[in-house]
Amino acid sequence: MNTQPRPNTAFRAARLALRLSQDELAGRMREAGASSTTKRTIQRYESGEIANPRPASARALEVVTRLPISSLGFPADVDAVVVDDGRGGHDLEVRQTPVPATGPTRSAGGYSGVWLSRYEFFSSSRESTYAALHYVVLLQHDDRLTMRSVPGSAASTLTMDLTVDGNVLTGTWTEQTDPQGHYKGARYHGAIQLLAEPTGRRLAGKWIGFGKDMDVNTGPWELTFQDASTSKATLGKYAQPPAAE
Repeated sequence: MNTQPRPNTAFRAARLALRLSQDELAGRMREAGASSTTKRTIQRYESGEIANPRPASARALEVVTRLPISSLGFPADVDAVVVDDGRGGHDLEVRQTPVPATGPTRSAGGYSGVWLSRYEFFSSSRESTYAALHYVVLLQHDDRLTMRSVPGSAASTLTMDLTVDGNVLTGTWTEQTDPQGHYKGARYHGAIQLLAEPTGRRLAGKWIGFGKDMDVNTGPWELTFQDASTSKATLGKYAQPPAAE
């Protein structure tokens, strides 16, 4: 019987995509609340020696990578109990729990899920207003919310870091544009504030950012809820461009 662990290639690919060394990723995780993470921990994740991160580590991984734990090659939607592994560390005894079939409510993980992102911007070089659409995955941990565009849903990559205060979401955004597109891979960033509708299924507000001539630009940005699941299968479903308006 083959007892060799299976390497976690999805986790390694996510680390390399962030251009982080194993030591750097461990440092980011410590900053995000997983205080015992070391370079050796990351090595054990990648080798498959640790197949189920502890809850604090799973939360830190989602915060740092802006991806759900299931997209990193680990089990999703599990209730984990820490047990001694006999080597001075911990493994997890996993008990499957049903996934709540609810929308983005506080009891169901806040705003976590897949959303459709739409923002408008004015292109001075083309003298016209455009709309950009992405499917994005939102992950909420307490009052912190991270967002990342679903790979394959657009040629550019969006990320956000937000703080939730009631129905007000405030934070920053970054977009890495398409290297083959009009903006030739330029990186843009700025601030954003959104208001959540009472249903919790639509977030709408304004972005602000700098233009090429050091002028301050702004425009509308809204996110519309699509799916409460952040499983690998669900993200695969949304790994395609949204339908044109």
